[in-house]
Amino acid sequence: MSEHSSESTTLDESHPSAEEIQCGCEGSAMAQESPKNSAAEIPVTSNGQLEDSHEHSFNRDLKCSLPVGLGLSETKITSHGFDGAKEGVVEAGQFPNKGGRAQQKSGPVVLADEVKNPAMEKLELVRKWSLNTYKCTRQIISEKLGRGSRTVDLELEAQIDILRDNKKKYENILRLAQTLSTQLFQMVHTQRQLGDAFADLSLKSLELHEEFGYNADTQKLLAKNGETLLGAINFFIASVNTLVNKTIEDTLLTVKQYESARIEYDAYRTDLEELNLGPRDANTLPKIEQSQQLFQVHKEKYDKMRNDVSIKLKFLEENKVKVLHNQLVLFHNAIAAYFAGNQKQLEQTLKQFHIKLKTPGADAPSWLEEQ
Repeated sequence: MSEHSSESTTLDESHPSAEEIQCGCEGSAMAQESPKNSAAEIPVTSNGQLEDSHEHSFNRDLKCSLPVGLGLSETKITSHGFDGAKEGVVEAGQFPNKGGRAQQKSGPVVLADEVKNPAMEKLELVRKWSLNTYKCTRQIISEKLGRGSRTVDLELEAQIDILRDNKKKYENILRLAQTLSTQLFQMVHTQRQLGDAFADLSLKSLELHEEFGYNADTQKLLAKNGETLLGAINFFIASVNTLVNKTIEDTLLTVKQYESARIEYDAYRTDLEELNLGPRDANTLPKIEQSQQLFQVHKEKYDKMRNDVSIKLKFLEENKVKVLHNQLVLFHNAIAAYFAGNQKQLEQTLKQFHIKLKTPGADAPSWLEEQ
């Protein structure tokens, strides 16, 4: 305590103004009321010695400006920096381990990994798509002008050409069969109406009762057999339509994907060949390496699509032969039995191919059926 008193006396003597003497007296009174606070407010360095006289004077002036009975730990001071450029709030009462100096809070935290911008990602995708489209368009134009080289699988290309030609022919058969079905439906409808007219006249014309009755039975029989044939033709149409517009179309869709992959492969192959023909230096080597990587990616895609097309063509051929064999046999037998007047054979043909028709009316067999 003696050292503390002597230090306080020395500091007071170095500043003999009246206001400072009064502040010193008030500081002594505060020290008597709370000796622990007074001792804690003496700034010391880490080795136990007094700090710089300038900082000590600042702390002493700060104590003098406080009201009596108010501790430094209960005070918040708004201070302006010495350079006049920064302004902040210093909170007293929480002192660091060294020197009892107040520290300002840290600024905003900046994350090391920035969040990716969705707009930039979309822009990058558009850029890659545009570059790929440009390369493919240039390749197509070069091939049409006869300047660019084209990768050709002769065996696969021949199978694709045959498939497209067959599809056109099957579509023509399908249109003709639909026309036949429409015309047969109209004829059956007309025969049914004609049979009803004959039956009505048979009841009203006693002198021609038998003649009208024979014709009524004949037309009804023809209408009945026509409905059976119509069921066979419609079943043929449905099966061929599935083969042409679903099975073959699905294979041709894979063929289109294969052709697109082939164009991309040739486009990137051409780029790589052009770079390899040029100079090799520090600027071109990274471009060649990147082009080699892109070429390899599109080569793998092209090989995969070519394999897929080969497999689909193989299965399509097997399915096509099986479907058309059954449908052609059905069509032939049904037409032959209908025009031969063989109703039993016509019905047997439909049973063979599991074709169900509407239940016919329970009419008594006519004289023509009994022959």
